[in-house]
Amino acid sequence: MDALLCVAIAAGALVLGIMLGLRWGHRREEPIPAQAAPAPEPPVADLLERVFRSTDEGLAVLDSGGDVVLHNPRAAELGVVRGGLPDARAATASQRVLSAGMTVDVDLSPLDHRGRQPAAVLAHVRPLGDGYSMVEAADTSEAVRLEATRRDFVANVSHELKTPVGAMGLLAEAVLDAADDPTEVRRFSTKILNEANRLGNLVTELIALSRLTGAERLPELQVVDVDEVVQEALARSRLSAESAGIEIIVDRPTGLEVDGDLTLLVTALSNLVENAIAYSPADSAVSVSRRRCGRWVEIAVTDRGIGIAPEHQKRVFERFFRVDPARSRATGGTGLGLAIVKHVLANHGGEVRLWSSPGTGSTFTMRLPAHVEPGTEPALPAQGALSDHGPVDPTNRPVDVPDRVG
Repeated sequence: MDALLCVAIAAGALVLGIMLGLRWGHRREEPIPAQAAPAPEPPVADLLERVFRSTDEGLAVLDSGGDVVLHNPRAAELGVVRGGLPDARAATASQRVLSAGMTVDVDLSPLDHRGRQPAAVLAHVRPLGDGYSMVEAADTSEAVRLEATRRDFVANVSHELKTPVGAMGLLAEAVLDAADDPTEVRRFSTKILNEANRLGNLVTELIALSRLTGAERLPELQVVDVDEVVQEALARSRLSAESAGIEIIVDRPTGLEVDGDLTLLVTALSNLVENAIAYSPADSAVSVSRRRCGRWVEIAVTDRGIGIAPEHQKRVFERFFRVDPARSRATGGTGLGLAIVKHVLANHGGEVRLWSSPGTGSTFTMRLPAHVEPGTEPALPAQGALSDHGPVDPTNRPVDVPDRVG
């Protein structure tokens, strides 16, 4: 019995040894994968050519005869090279560079600006030695546009500030001349006060516009109750409405919410209401309504005033632009109110829309992204369906609900 047990153990050991040997043999027969050879690095000349062709600046190399030796696609886009020939101004500058041995700046702006061509191109022409020169051109259209905007803004501000300051000086002289006449002193003093208020409003709105266009960081956006925005804006405008004999009609509270800054939104809405009051005839009405339209919250201000001609509707949001300068000056307007509205809405991820018909009136609509609780998505209404607060009107004119203010 012991002998049989020993034989069984020996046989099992033999079989196990054979299996391990076969496994080890197969493992050794498996080929060892060869390591991939590292990819060869591109030559420096190839890298330089890639940089030359991919740069945002237009580059062109000219020889001593003014012929183009090499240029990148951007040079053709900027007009430095056309049909394989250099711009005549660049060729002339190249000859000056070769003779003087110094860098020359040249204006290569298109002489006939068309389509998508850059409006302004500035080039530096520098010598490369051995009779070669390089033209390095850049599109400066945006910088030129900003500089023109800055000049126009400074000129407009200077003019707008000069008007009330000059008027105050003349009125002060009139007060001195009429020192013995209390009635005239009172009349001129009232005008001085009006001009001082106008000057103060202008400076305040200039500061606000400066902050909105990036001079100051905007405050963090919070959840804002739209009803509170409407209430505070109407409170600011109540005195103006009463003085002008304008009735303000406002719809019922909606409970809508947006993400934004309460102070800025109240300023924007009150500017729209004040604008509507200023351009409405006496004994007329101004309507303020709010509604939910898909993922947007809309606040509309409608007047029954003179309206805005189609050719002026795209310009009403420009700084200092006035549809009726005489009326604006009579009401103390600065021409900055709608520009402030535009920037407030843009900084909130929204927009302001305009509908107007001459002789009928105008509707300005503030559109803001509705506040959405985390983890939820707003439902979008089907086309032609009702919004959360009434039918969607394609003209954005609000439906008046008879809750009157003022």
